[in-house]
Amino acid sequence: MLQFLNLRPEIFGMDINDLSLRIVKLKKKRKGFKLVSFNEVDMPSGIVKEGVIKDSEALTKIIKLACGTVKGERLATKYVIASLPEEKSFSRVIQMPKMTQKELKLSVPFEAENYIPLAVDQVYLDFQVINPHHEDNINHLDLLINVMPRSIVDSYISCFKQADLIPCILELESQSIARALIKNEQEILPLLLIDLGVSNTSFIIFSNNSVRFTSSIPISSQELTNVISKKIGISLNQAEELKIKYGLAKAVEKKYNIIESIRPILTDLVSQIKKYISFYHNHSYHEYLSSDDKYDKKIEKIIISGGGANLKGLSKFLKDELKIPVENGNPFINILEYKNTGNQIIPQQEILSFTTTLGLALRGASDEI
Repeated sequence: MLQFLNLRPEIFGMDINDLSLRIVKLKKKRKGFKLVSFNEVDMPSGIVKEGVIKDSEALTKIIKLACGTVKGERLATKYVIASLPEEKSFSRVIQMPKMTQKELKLSVPFEAENYIPLAVDQVYLDFQVINPHHEDNINHLDLLINVMPRSIVDSYISCFKQADLIPCILELESQSIARALIKNEQEILPLLLIDLGVSNTSFIIFSNNSVRFTSSIPISSQELTNVISKKIGISLNQAEELKIKYGLAKAVEKKYNIIESIRPILTDLVSQIKKYISFYHNHSYHEYLSSDDKYDKKIEKIIISGGGANLKGLSKFLKDELKIPVENGNPFINILEYKNTGNQIIPQQEILSFTTTLGLALRGASDEI
């Protein structure tokens, strides 16, 4: 990084998934962060599949196209912070004896071998110490470890370099999503973040000011669109419009039968959420939230994001099925309020799709780097 004379390069965020590439650039202002550039470019099927780059040459061309056609301010920087596919990652909170940072760097890879599904020499491993909110009688450290296969990381780095970009940081989507949706990344009581993306759905438990668990399932917003299109006999574009306009509204059920078309997928989603919440409740015994008995470790709220969250009525449906408060996320919760000034502003109906990208851009514009 450039630190000469306290100069620091501008950094923009880039999120790549199976069917699209998104860019966001923020600028730090006195009162917060301002959106100055954004873009979204559709990606033909097959270039990236389940997070794995299948055609690096084609992806490189799309990266160059997206960078050269941003809305708002042009990108006058080559420095990028990008996401890595959640479905190919492994994250877990582990416990270690209290030791120095230097000692942890030596010890964590050996301890991580007991948990990760791949050999340590085949992955990139990162970790962060989770500072407990309540420190009475704690004689160990909680560490969040993030693991990604080297082959996946190296393939993304190669594409960025071929596109004339300098990757500063690559981070898991879950970290970016949490940064975008949680005010100042400060929340003690457990939340479940659900990001319904175009190719998969991510589950993220955030508690005690940190990501605690992550998981990914193949249910996606695109799958919902595909099913509506097939069942009703309309085009994918029409199905997407119908999904957003009417969603789960019962008033149009008889005419379009949307609810019955996607009911099996929604039932599966609810089942997966229940399993994930149960898993967390059974494995959160080492969290130290407070000595006050009023704090338990149950999920207090669910926040949904991603393009799939635009399905009208979804938050109410999940609330009724799970008996837990559910709300749509606000990816601008840590970004300055803005007025609609034309193409420079992300269209309202697309904001939830930019959750990961906005989280990346926040880190790029902050002093975290």
